[in-house]
Amino acid sequence: MILPRITVSLTLAPMMVGLTLLLSACTTQWQGHPRPDANTIARALGHPGDEIQLWDLPSDSMPNFPLPKSLRPCCAFGNMQKVKVGALPIPLYRIGNTVDATDIGPHTYDGGMLGFTRSSVSATRNSGTENNGIVYTKRGGFIDLAHVRDTADDTVGLFFPIFKQLGQDQVIELKGEIGRRYVQLHAFDASSLSNHQRWQLAAALAARLAYFKAESHEIAQWRGYASLASWPETVSAYSPEDLYSNMLGAKLSLALIQSKLVLNSQLYDQSMTVWLEEAIHWLGGVSAKETNALFDVVDGHWWDSSRAIPEKYLVLKRHYQMGDSQLPHRVPVSLARNHWQWPPLAALYAGQPQSQPLSLASRLFGLSLDEIGELRLEVDPAYQASFAHLPPTLWQQGFSHRQFADIALADERLDRAELADLGH
Repeated sequence: MILPRITVSLTLAPMMVGLTLLLSACTTQWQGHPRPDANTIARALGHPGDEIQLWDLPSDSMPNFPLPKSLRPCCAFGNMQKVKVGALPIPLYRIGNTVDATDIGPHTYDGGMLGFTRSSVSATRNSGTENNGIVYTKRGGFIDLAHVRDTADDTVGLFFPIFKQLGQDQVIELKGEIGRRYVQLHAFDASSLSNHQRWQLAAALAARLAYFKAESHEIAQWRGYASLASWPETVSAYSPEDLYSNMLGAKLSLALIQSKLVLNSQLYDQSMTVWLEEAIHWLGGVSAKETNALFDVVDGHWWDSSRAIPEKYLVLKRHYQMGDSQLPHRVPVSLARNHWQWPPLAALYAGQPQSQPLSLASRLFGLSLDEIGELRLEVDPAYQASFAHLPPTLWQQGFSHRQFADIALADERLDRAELADLGH
């Protein structure tokens, strides 16, 4: 959903305050106090040195809490974009997307429609708001913080139901976009797995399926899905920063699960806050001024500032490569060199580090994760025409994340043809 951070000129502030109040959502809180069973107590009181870990406690005593209810507003690629409603431009109005790497707000699980929801992490420099936007990083290119947070939340949200019933057939219903969307877990023999291995396997499955949920959103946006009626999101479909940002969120949440930092919402929020800050710092996050300069560098190459949101081809560069390994899109020095007259930009490229690839495990403990868990979609009649360029056997009876790559490549071919007609 594209409802980004906004720079308002003249008299639009009251309208935006009303929109914020209309769309803000309540956040989900959960508390986890896993209860030991008789066997655990016997071990605790028995042999000294018999270490008891969280995953040894009864799985049915782990927290229960709802999956995230809404996506945070992502940012259309670019900065200070013009906006129009229908064919009518809104004068003196620009959308500002960028955020400083040192000004990332505290995290809130299921953080609300506008990313302005109060966090359980108090007394912060951002007054308790997530302060989402896009930040450029030297190792990871442009990062959309809303995408990071959404997939992080989906990962921890999926983890507990997967862990509790690992090895059994299970369906976890997700919010539909172009039709029904759900996680299908398949039965397998888990009897040889230790409790720790079960924890690790459930975590890896949760991160993988949460990430594929993000991929499905790109496919839905391309087909005209919109979180708000009359606000098309095709401009954001397959945006170059999206999937790398989503995978970053999955990786961070996976690390928190493995570190046992997810037993209640306050612990998770506090942990994700500091891990996200440190991850952006390690990736080489820069100032908002430098991010803005890099958006200027790629203007006319990766996006077109002469166009207005929600025009689809405001974004010129897109990322159609689906799958469990992702590389970032960093601004090449060949483009940045034309802007060396701004000294900080030249300094940013001095001693440039290597790109940071991201990937998620596809196998663990001899098991193929795709064979025991898949994300599945069905297509409602209203969206079937958007699949006309694809073989009916690929989608008519529903499809899984295994078909995402073929669908995205077919979408890419259509986009390239349209861009060629527009002279790009």
